[in-house]
Amino acid sequence: MDSREQFARTAAGLVDADDSVALVYAEISGRFFGDVERRHPDRVVNVGIREQLLVNVGAGMALTGMRPIVHTFGSFLVERAFEQVKLGFGHQDVGGVLVGAGGSFDVTSGGRTHQATGDVALLDTLPGISIHAPGTSIEVDAALRSTVAGGGLHYVRVVSQTNAVSFPHTPGRFHVVRRGAGATVVALGPVLDAVLIATEGLDVTVLYANTVRPFDARGLRAALGSPDVVLVEPWLAGTSAHAVADALRDVPHRLLALGVGRTELRRYGTPADHVAAHGLDAAGIRTSLAGFLVNAA
Repeated sequence: MDSREQFARTAAGLVDADDSVALVYAEISGRFFGDVERRHPDRVVNVGIREQLLVNVGAGMALTGMRPIVHTFGSFLVERAFEQVKLGFGHQDVGGVLVGAGGSFDVTSGGRTHQATGDVALLDTLPGISIHAPGTSIEVDAALRSTVAGGGLHYVRVVSQTNAVSFPHTPGRFHVVRRGAGATVVALGPVLDAVLIATEGLDVTVLYANTVRPFDARGLRAALGSPDVVLVEPWLAGTSAHAVADALRDVPHRLLALGVGRTELRRYGTPADHVAAHGLDAAGIRTSLAGFLVNAA
């Protein structure tokens, strides 16, 4: 089962199980929601292609004490409706679970309107938001169950790119995947497989997180074996650089921040084409690592 279908199945189960859980969506993924919408027409609402309304309806439900799951493509949910997220949820201090599909490059045939490379960076400006980037369908299920059962505002980024192995949902904690004496490589979300291939044979530590906010500052400090840190994230390059800087504010270090570049690629291509063009496949990461580590003091 792919991650988006897993999200839909888990969301439907949560609506069935708890009268306080609502699902609001804007056409996207509607093919998965027909049955649960017929069972709960008062708590499963398709607002149509009206993303600002989507967020406002979800925030309104939250104000009544419900726990809304609010869903569409990330480019529409975050970048198009950010003011509504900022005011409806953030300013009014209510919680909910925002679920963005499509990621950076899933829907390449949809062009730039469907690409959300800046979603995490934009949401990172909101105080207190938790941001989850599950790397497998199992991690999607765990993230959704945890965030719906909890409080506060969450963003769950559901994408087609996946890792081979699932890790527990442990917000605020890194998983130590590989230990070494050299650089520390931080893999956020579904880039872990590429990172592991890229670092094969290198004496480095690899950390993985499927929740990227809160950021595990303590875990990074504890794992640090050399002054060199490599950050790999599948959205705008440098999005989490400030978190690394804060974690190591009193520790001399060098940082290589890899991610989606700021140059807009105007050819459709495939998701894999875009990943490679931004140097986020295993070969690209390996090349960047080689250039960075050869200049280590």
